[in-house]
Amino acid sequence: MHFSFFAFISRMKNIFRWSLMRNNAVENVQEHSHMVAVIAHALAVIRRDVFKLDADPGAAAEIALFHDSSEIFTGDLPTPIKYFDPDIMKAYKRVESIASHRLLAALPQQMRPAYETLLSPDSDNPDILLVKAADTLAAYIKCLEELKAGNHEFQLAADQTLKKLAAMEMPEVEYFMEHFIPSFKLTLDELDFLNDKC
Repeated sequence: MHFSFFAFISRMKNIFRWSLMRNNAVENVQEHSHMVAVIAHALAVIRRDVFKLDADPGAAAEIALFHDSSEIFTGDLPTPIKYFDPDIMKAYKRVESIASHRLLAALPQQMRPAYETLLSPDSDNPDILLVKAADTLAAYIKCLEELKAGNHEFQLAADQTLKKLAAMEMPEVEYFMEHFIPSFKLTLDELDFLNDKC
């Protein structure tokens, strides 16, 4: 018997983000999910190794890799639409849940428990907060990259995302913002120069 789960997952590269805005560099959901996983892993490492708190970097990265997988079926609903009305948000959450269950059904029965925790993680899972923070950081980085390329259409999104990050009041996020975000404003030559100084 054949199963379609991984064929569906490979289609994340066909779902484009920021569809209402002019983009210098188009970003797809697969690229975004990879970046969110990298950042979620980093936030968990910061929590564990810098702040000496309990965290599982591997688990955070795994959840992040699949956090937008339902968009294979739903597409990426732009933020202004998704959050325009509580009823729209509630309906979209239901659609996301149905999409996640559809994906889960595309796996052999024996594999489903392992992926269910990734596609529909418990809301009280402490890694979820790290993934949400990483998702927001990835959006902020996208805004910085567009602004660096001269695309001022992302200025308001950058400002709003920065406020959202500050409102999280997470020491891991503050650490990442202080130590890693400034590098995203540099050119490749400037990054090389920065590494030479270390």
